[in-house]
Amino acid sequence: MSTKTLGTSATTSLNPALQFLPGYNSGMSAADIASVALAIKNDQINGHPIYPQAFSANGLLFVPNRGILKMLPGDWVGVDSQGWPILVSKNSIANAAWTHS
Repeated sequence: MSTKTLGTSATTSLNPALQFLPGYNSGMSAADIASVALAIKNDQINGHPIYPQAFSANGLLFVPNRGILKMLPGDWVGVDSQGWPILVSKNSIANAAWTHS
């Protein structure tokens, strides 16, 4: 098997998205944190229910059925239309072809 190219035809396809800033008094509102958390779904269960506590202000992103990613200040988390979380580093946001509103 060989590698493939992965891309998107849309520039704003991850919604909701939020820049991670550590702590509960960091500038991330509780409503924004909840919006991202409620968008993350369990892809291995019929009906794709919400994956509890997948995202919070604690700096850990729980990827359903895959593991835990540590977020660093300035990283971005977005969720695709199927409820899948995407973590993009602060460096990639600043220096690659990522955009955000």
